[in-house]
Amino acid sequence: MSQLLLIPDPRPLDERLGRKFFRKAPKRPGVYVMRDAAEKVLYVGKAKDLRQRLRNYRIANPDRMPRRHLRMVREVARIEFQFCRDESAALRRESTLLRSWKPRFNRAGVWPGKTRFFVWRRVEDGLELAVTDVPEAGWQRFGPLGGGGRHLHRALARLLWLAMNPGRALAELPAGWARGQVAEAVRIRCGRSAEEAAGVLAAFFWGRPEGFAPWLASRVGTRTHPFERGLVAGDLETLQEFSARQEQAGKNRLQLALL
Repeated sequence: MSQLLLIPDPRPLDERLGRKFFRKAPKRPGVYVMRDAAEKVLYVGKAKDLRQRLRNYRIANPDRMPRRHLRMVREVARIEFQFCRDESAALRRESTLLRSWKPRFNRAGVWPGKTRFFVWRRVEDGLELAVTDVPEAGWQRFGPLGGGGRHLHRALARLLWLAMNPGRALAELPAGWARGQVAEAVRIRCGRSAEEAAGVLAAFFWGRPEGFAPWLASRVGTRTHPFERGLVAGDLETLQEFSARQEQAGKNRLQLALL
C-alpha cells in the first residue's frame, strides 16, 4: 500500500527572515511595518503582542490564508517594529501611518471611508446582521462607522456563527466566510439563544463591551487547529480594536466638552 507524501506548507518569511527572527520578536504592544526589497512599505499593522501577531504570517497555506496576504508575504524582505505604551497607543500610531503611507496591502483605515452603519434585528429563530448606508426602520443600529464597518461586520458574523454552533468546525462556516467573503447582509440561526445573542450584541455597542468577548469564549469553545485559533483570535482583535477606538473617541469628546 503506497503512502501519501505530505508536503509541508510554504514558509516564505521563515526562509527570508529566519526562524530566530520570530522567536526573538518582542512580546509587547506596538506597530509592525512590512517592507519589500526596495524598502517600500507593503503593510502596517498593530498588535497587543507583536510576537503572537506575527505568527499568523509564518505559514502561507493557500487554503487558509487570503490571496492578498499570500502575495504580500512573498514580497516581504524586512519587518520593523515601533513600540508603544499600550494597545490604544499602537492603534493611534497605526492609524497615523496608514493615512500617511497608504500601504498597498492595507485596506481598512487607508482612505476615509463612506458613512456606514452596522445594523441587526431578530428574525424568527435567528439574527440578521448587515452594514448599510441608510438604516431602515425595525433594525437596531450603530454608527456611522466609516470604512471599518465591513471588517467589524465580518468579524461579528463569524464569531456569532461559531458561538451558535460550538460543536462545528471552521470548515463548516458558510461558503467563503473563512476567506473574508461575507455578504453585507447575513442571517445566523440562533434557536432559543436568539434573544440572548441580540442582548449581548446590543450590550457590546451600547452597554458593557468588555463582557462580549467572555460570552463568545464560553460558547465558541476551544479550537485546537492553529488556523481556527488564528482566525478566532484575529476576529476578537478586530472587536478589541473597535472597542479601543470607541473608548478613545469618548475621551476625546469629553476633553472637547471641558475646553
